[in-house]
Amino acid sequence: MSTHHPATSAPEDARGGALSFDGSHAGAAHHAAALESRSGDASIPTPCCEAASPSRANRQLAWVVAVLLAMLAGSYWPVLTELARDWASNEDYSAGMFVPAVAAYLVWEKRKGLACVGGAPFWGAVVLILAAEAARLQGLSDLRQSVERYALVLETMGVVLLVGGLPVFRRVGWILVFLFLMAPLPGSVHNAISGPMQNQATSAANFVLELMGIAVRREGNILTLNDRVQVGVVEACSGLRMMTTFVIVASFLALSIRRPRWQRAALVISSVPVAVACNVVRVVSTAWLLLATDGSKAVETFFHDFAGYAMMPIAVVLLVAELWLMSKLVIEDPPARTTG
Repeated sequence: MSTHHPATSAPEDARGGALSFDGSHAGAAHHAAALESRSGDASIPTPCCEAASPSRANRQLAWVVAVLLAMLAGSYWPVLTELARDWASNEDYSAGMFVPAVAAYLVWEKRKGLACVGGAPFWGAVVLILAAEAARLQGLSDLRQSVERYALVLETMGVVLLVGGLPVFRRVGWILVFLFLMAPLPGSVHNAISGPMQNQATSAANFVLELMGIAVRREGNILTLNDRVQVGVVEACSGLRMMTTFVIVASFLALSIRRPRWQRAALVISSVPVAVACNVVRVVSTAWLLLATDGSKAVETFFHDFAGYAMMPIAVVLLVAELWLMSKLVIEDPPARTTG
């Protein structure tokens, strides 16, 4: 009598996916990709990513990307030097200097996940690189620095996509998009939003001060308080600097946390109204203190800058509170139990 031995199957992980025991890098990468597709979040580490060490091929790939990006930086060196001058001279966009370093840190945080991905050249990226070069030449001929700066980011994306391929690009794509925040807004866009933001800050401060029982007379963007102290809401008080900084901070948080995509998108979008509200608080508090000190110039010089810096931790607290609230509003269903 023959004994029938049932065929054994590969053990399954906690989520029901069969594990591969072939020991190949491709099997591990396939398993990691399967887990990632189920979780919907590329930032969640997988068992493969936690245990894997960078292979020789991946290290070579990283060096190739680094060398090509260094060559790209050399090609765009005049653009980068002008960009650095804008960071130093224009306070509205001074936070942009931190964007490249933050992006590098975010890529470094993903190094274990990238070690699981087998890169293969994606030749379709050549189209993106050529489009970036065309935009660069157009910006150079039209003397539009913003176009050249955006072309630099596009060409960086093209290089990563060309060398690393789609698997690598999927993991770092949003970090590369984050690099657009290092460039100041085009002049036409800046002028289109700076003036309305200045008027909005003046109107909101006027309204809040009147609610506080202070007599306010407005002439343009100048507020006269109790007919004795004048407060000018200049362009620097428009809130544009605060908005650009808050958007960068919110984007960094969104790229760092493990949350559903809609929550991270809501976090970035909400940074704009949070910045506007914090700027109104700064203008109102400065105006009230000037009224209390009969328009002291020392108070105006010191507190105006101090209040701007003080709004940063307040904004971070508001953004973190928003994340906490969203986590309480949405409750995930527990995994269904299987019987048998």
